[in-house]
Amino acid sequence: MKKVLVLSSSPRKGGNSDILCDEFILGAKESGNEVEKIFLKDKKINYCVACEYCTKNNGICIQKDDMADILDKMVKADVIVMATPVYFYTMNGQIKTLIDRTVARYTEIKNKEFYFIATAADNRKEALERTIEGFRGFIDCLDGAVEKDIIYGIGAWKVGEIKNTNAMKEAYEMGKSL
Repeated sequence: MKKVLVLSSSPRKGGNSDILCDEFILGAKESGNEVEKIFLKDKKINYCVACEYCTKNNGICIQKDDMADILDKMVKADVIVMATPVYFYTMNGQIKTLIDRTVARYTEIKNKEFYFIATAADNRKEALERTIEGFRGFIDCLDGAVEKDIIYGIGAWKVGEIKNTNAMKEAYEMGKSL
């Protein structure tokens, strides 16, 4: 059994990337894993202000928001799923803000398996590569991080359109394979 943390950055519950998170979770739970999804829209995560308080205070951030709890869960997880809709060919601001705020304890996010989920209206996987490269830049900074797989949710513009794509089955199967 693995401890799985799903970080859904969709600005709307039931958005295309969020739907794929739920399919991944369904498969992961069926395989007996412990899964928690954090819907970032419901959390207060301020921008990093580069004050360096965390570097002088053992990874404690001066900001009192929801990030400390999320970061603790990231440190404890075995598997982290990062999901985003693609806006102007990159990840959305919600997930980028979360990534930036990991600076307080990123050295503790060790030996994790990562899965990436990206959804876009564009029908070409290549159009999502900048987004995936952004995620790779993050995990390149983490000791022992392993990119396991990617779900390219292409061709989904309106809410729910992802349900008619192969990405649904891929998300479920990926979760089940943990």
